[in-house]
Amino acid sequence: MNVQQDRSRAERTAASYARLGLEREVLPHHVAIIMDGNGRWARARGQERIFGHERGAKTVRSIVTECAQLELDVLTLYSFSLENWKRPKHEVGFLMDLYVKYLIAERRTMMDNNVRFVQLGRREGLSPKVLEELDETIEITRPNTGLTLALALNYGARAEITDAVRAIARKACDGDLDPETITERTVADHLYTAGLPVEDPDLLIRTAGEMRVSNYLLWQISYAELYVAQVCWPDFTVDQLHAALRAYAARRRKFGAVVEG
Repeated sequence: MNVQQDRSRAERTAASYARLGLEREVLPHHVAIIMDGNGRWARARGQERIFGHERGAKTVRSIVTECAQLELDVLTLYSFSLENWKRPKHEVGFLMDLYVKYLIAERRTMMDNNVRFVQLGRREGLSPKVLEELDETIEITRPNTGLTLALALNYGARAEITDAVRAIARKACDGDLDPETITERTVADHLYTAGLPVEDPDLLIRTAGEMRVSNYLLWQISYAELYVAQVCWPDFTVDQLHAALRAYAARRRKFGAVVEG
């Protein structure tokens, strides 16, 4: 990073905080988002669902950029679940092509904003082209030290926990792990989120007004604050993000304890 880039990022960060009206210490470190409502948004405009996915990709860019400028630690986006393979073939094919195009197109934005990219989910089932672009984006952005963008792609929380249990069981069977020493930390170390700067989300946002978590980060969101936005994902703006962050900052997190005063 050169001096000019450093100054430019600092200026963008200052502008974002001025607009938000909050200090860094009251913001979440890890924000997770269920990006819901692309199809509904498109149908309301007389368009096919894929039109909503295209517009939703543009929303991703603005939200990732803003989270990077606010210097959050992790942003995890629920992009494609294991259950989504049940959708019509032409829609799934379009989404896979969209991921390839998005990953290639957004690398410059990630680099400009010091964003490190990772994937959460199973690799099995993804096409060689998608895997190629995922791996390329991960490698290119690896040196970045700002926001970690975790894309939950081909992801399901029950599958994640199942994979973790299998890995732990293999170690126990091989004699590399005493079952009596297994703790919550052991489980967390075998989840897809292991190694993220902050593994557990502080804030879970869902768009389109739906009141469910849809098999998303079930272990990790145990104490996450929930925020439901009524707008569909393509209409989720930076102002909408700021509203969610302000709501989070106004809450008192107790983690099961009694907080006096």
